[in-house]
Amino acid sequence: MLDERLTEQRNPRSSTVDRMLPEEIVALINREDQGVAGAVARESLHIARAVELVVDTFRSGGRLFYVGAGTSGRLGVLDAAEMPPTYGTDPSMVQGVIAGGYEALVRAQEGAEDHPEDGAGAMDERGVSGSDFVLGIATSGTTPFVHGALGRARDLGARTGFLLCTPPSEALLRTHDVVIAPLVGPEVITGSTRMKAGTATKLVLNTITTTAMILMGKVDGNLMVDLQVTCQKLQDRGERILMTTLEIPRDEARGLLEKSEGHVKTAIVMGRTGLTRTDALKALDRVGGRISELTGQRPPADPVPSGSPGGKRPS
Repeated sequence: MLDERLTEQRNPRSSTVDRMLPEEIVALINREDQGVAGAVARESLHIARAVELVVDTFRSGGRLFYVGAGTSGRLGVLDAAEMPPTYGTDPSMVQGVIAGGYEALVRAQEGAEDHPEDGAGAMDERGVSGSDFVLGIATSGTTPFVHGALGRARDLGARTGFLLCTPPSEALLRTHDVVIAPLVGPEVITGSTRMKAGTATKLVLNTITTTAMILMGKVDGNLMVDLQVTCQKLQDRGERILMTTLEIPRDEARGLLEKSEGHVKTAIVMGRTGLTRTDALKALDRVGGRISELTGQRPPADPVPSGSPGGKRPS
């Protein structure tokens, strides 16, 4: 292909994919996918830098914005949408911006990515300011909508980052506070960046927000404690977290959840300290929401289940 971008190169290992048997195609795709985690691992330091920027943004009351088009935009919206139910965040704390708006989430709006002025306008509409961090996602590195948004965000004083899957230019590295570039190589189907590049994008975004939420005190041990009980599934999960953390029976866990008005983290503090809900919330606020700094305790670890990595393989 007459294009220098790595995401647009032809993959020699799949040049005859149209003549392969189904099991051969599946095996080929799987082999290609196995290189994605390594490509992401090689960007660990840059991902960690992005985390530092995000945490600093949150602690100063700012917001994280993902900006992308097509698959990149959808993955940003997905990661943002999963923050409130998983970590009890305000929906405004992490936001996904996709070229073409809501309609583009369910039906491709390919032409929407070609207008940098729309990306800039999206930043104005959301009131982006110097307290925010904007991460552009464009696996090819060239999406005009994304560049327009990032340019406007910088004009407004925000810090910016770029996530792409082709070697970044010197200009890109100079422009942004962090650049993350997992080089997953050419796709099995040339230019189909919803595949390896999309997988790498999801891994990076999951890592950024998960690490940031841990550092923001929304995890105790490895339990997602900053969740609000809003459905039967979360009610059950909340009760089990309390049963594990406080080593109490389910009926006591259910009672604590009721007293905490369905907030698991508050219930844990109440159970460990005997504080009222109001005093538990005040105490958490004093230590930035980190339970371990307040109580000095960690939840007991469960045994490693058989058949899991590090556990005994089932016979």
